Amino acid sequence: MNRLLPFLCLLLLSHAMRAAQPNVLFLFADDQTYEAVRAFGHTDIDTPNLDRLAARGTNFTRAYNMGSWSGAVCVASRTMLITGRSVWSAQSIYNSTDKEREAGLLWPQLMAKAGYQTFMTGKWHIQAKAERAFDVVRNLRSGMPGTVSQAYNRPVEGALDSWNPADENLGGYWQGGKHWSEVAADDCIDFLGQTRSDGRPFFIYTAFNAPHDPRQSPQTYLDKYPLSRMSLPRSFQPEYPHKDAMGCGLGLRDEKLAPMPRTEFSVKTHRREYYALVTHLDAQIGRILDALDQSGQADNTWVFFTADHGLALGNHGLLGKQNMYDHSVRVPFIVAGPGVPRNAKNDAAIYLQDVMPTALELAGAEKPEHVFFKSLCPLLKGAQTRSNYDAVYGAYLDLQRAITHDGWKLIAYPKAKVLRLYHLADDPLEITDLAARPEHAGVKTRLFDRLTKLATEMGDALDLKRVYGE
Repeated sequence: MNRLLPFLCLLLLSHAMRAAQPNVLFLFADDQTYEAVRAFGHTDIDTPNLDRLAARGTNFTRAYNMGSWSGAVCVASRTMLITGRSVWSAQSIYNSTDKEREAGLLWPQLMAKAGYQTFMTGKWHIQAKAERAFDVVRNLRSGMPGTVSQAYNRPVEGALDSWNPADENLGGYWQGGKHWSEVAADDCIDFLGQTRSDGRPFFIYTAFNAPHDPRQSPQTYLDKYPLSRMSLPRSFQPEYPHKDAMGCGLGLRDEKLAPMPRTEFSVKTHRREYYALVTHLDAQIGRILDALDQSGQADNTWVFFTADHGLALGNHGLLGKQNMYDHSVRVPFIVAGPGVPRNAKNDAAIYLQDVMPTALELAGAEKPEHVFFKSLCPLLKGAQTRSNYDAVYGAYLDLQRAITHDGWKLIAYPKAKVLRLYHLADDPLEITDLAARPEHAGVKTRLFDRLTKLATEMGDALDLKRVYGE
């Protein structure tokens, strides 16, 4: 018996530590705009499982991505997420991200140091070796499913559409024989089933490729969205006037998916396929939530759901995410866990990458000095009501800049020397540009000055004052 005592003590200590440290389940979508969750008031889409997660937790209504140095916005977003660095700091180490891994500074490594078993499945798209950053990696995916030529420059009303989102012979999400969203859910559920035999809490990183194009889903999901159900976004326009100067012309892959000028028919069709893919993704999330409940570990698990950025999908005549409008920079952000207010919403501005330091705080893990983003724990616990950020900064290449502050947004297109001003409090869909109105000249000047100051603090190399001759 005496020889068993050390083992029993270690076992008891392990279980005590696990009880003190909650599990963390991170569910990550690709290209999912904040508008694509029914629970948030968007009744044209069906997301019963995200709705149920929202009912169990808190919805951060103003969650933003900071921007990108690349047309593949997901690359910047995910690099910021995994390293904790702000956009230009993340760019500076992007090609040497694996050195951050070698130094043990990536999010999963910090969780592992705190005693977590770490797991990932799905999209990575970061310049670091995922299989050396997590304990277990399954079905590591590329940036997007393989391009399917038939998915571009379509549909044209009255012409034969060769694209069929439910045709498994077209590859894309169907490559390998099973839809990638289902595979990621299978992997997550299988790992959940194994976690009980391990004495450590778990950190699960499940990164879906959906609802990124090619927008493919089973026919049963497409049938939920006949064209007669689809409506145009209120900010729809056939062609955005500054598309070329802002880097969103037909040279950009995302914008080639539908004909330009945009038509009502093509936009409704793309939105139909997008909604079907979101609802199919939602079903996979439901399977994961069911498995978590059945595991008996739900009461000690924090669940986070968000996406790397949004998507225009016809708003403002744009299709992609490479713009500073809310449909593309804002994402859903749901938190559920022990003590988290249920069926609640929080309007404090956050960055989606705040999930990284939040998880570190929950785990009692080290937060490296270079981490820019802030823990959401004070907001969730009611110890803080104001945002951690005075203003929200946005950037895309050297072609776009934006600031959101105090109910207003200013967007700058430096190449065209254009400024656009929106009063979000009165105009949340950013339809009416107020930049040329004399009565708002003072607001425009104040926001421009604040943006240039914030850009300097962010290490932005673009000198807006020089560009605009201020």
